[in-house]
Amino acid sequence: MGFQYNKDEIKESLSIEQVFDFLSEFGGEPQIRGNIIVSKTICHNHKGEGSHKLYYYDNTKLFKCYTNCDSTFDIFELMLKIRKNEGIEITLFEAIKFIAQFFGYAATYVKDENNDILIKDWKIFNAYDRIEEISDNSQIVELKEYDDSILKYLPRPRILPWEEEGITNEVIQRNNIAYDPVNEGIVIPHYNIDGKLIGIRERTLIKEEETKGKYRPAIIAGTMYNHPLGFTLYNLNNSKTHIKDMKKVFLFESEKSCLLYQSYFGFENDISCACCGSSFIKYQLDLLLNLGVKEVIISFDKQFKELGDEECSKWTKKLKGFYQKYSPYVAISFLFDKSNLLDYKMSPIDNGPENFLQLYKNRIFL
Repeated sequence: MGFQYNKDEIKESLSIEQVFDFLSEFGGEPQIRGNIIVSKTICHNHKGEGSHKLYYYDNTKLFKCYTNCDSTFDIFELMLKIRKNEGIEITLFEAIKFIAQFFGYAATYVKDENNDILIKDWKIFNAYDRIEEISDNSQIVELKEYDDSILKYLPRPRILPWEEEGITNEVIQRNNIAYDPVNEGIVIPHYNIDGKLIGIRERTLIKEEETKGKYRPAIIAGTMYNHPLGFTLYNLNNSKTHIKDMKKVFLFESEKSCLLYQSYFGFENDISCACCGSSFIKYQLDLLLNLGVKEVIISFDKQFKELGDEECSKWTKKLKGFYQKYSPYVAISFLFDKSNLLDYKMSPIDNGPENFLQLYKNRIFL
């Protein structure tokens, strides 16, 4: 048994904003020109080097390098080229896995031939059947809905590690968080803005399994409850009314940050949601704009050890990319730890409500 990825479906589903984020991450300094992205030639140059001769065409989902490569390739082949420039040889599957995880696409769970399911071809990896319909004209994505009755049969013990971090048992119960005794993981249901179950993520409690990822789609009674994270925002079903009233939103990376926000400030004051990753695309912004949001407060995890180090410069550049893309639509501000209130990889809310409010008070407007 194992997980597989649908290569073609992932490629075809990528928005031009997502590809822009990817190129930015690897030093391409991309520019969007209509349905085309022009980037530095990171396909054969190191980060920051090369000319803007790498083109991405959204209509074909393909890249064309007009210098050394002089060839056409997709995003997975680009990943192979990038790693080769770094002196690292990876397989095509490793490239596909990296791209899937970078954009938050889940894998499909498949059994081996001993379990009467034989997977022979990429074409039958139905990883993306959780998207029922995508309308290119209206940019409306309808996600597959699941029967939430399965949650009633899962145990609801106290999750003491989370309570020690500050998440109250009331918040855990109210968000229908449960425990999976088979896979030994914390079960986190995801709902769309209307409160319909569209996926379930599971946080493993097995230390050895964390090397494969702390979070993964839940598999319960033989069904994998996966969904495309880029087309939804966790907790928006709970916070939408308050976001409408306040006209602002705290945008976190993880579900736990929303749970901490509810624990510290109460359900009646909840204006939080989470991307479940560090990517934030235009579709997600539109979900917030439809609620009348005037300010998006980017509250992502601290991705540097010291101010001014290489990671800090890289992280600052990525945050500025959000501002450049989305500031024409809404005010963008950032919770950025200039005073060393957080440890490395901490969410702005992980170190208590007082430090969080201090970061909010000193948030950055570009």
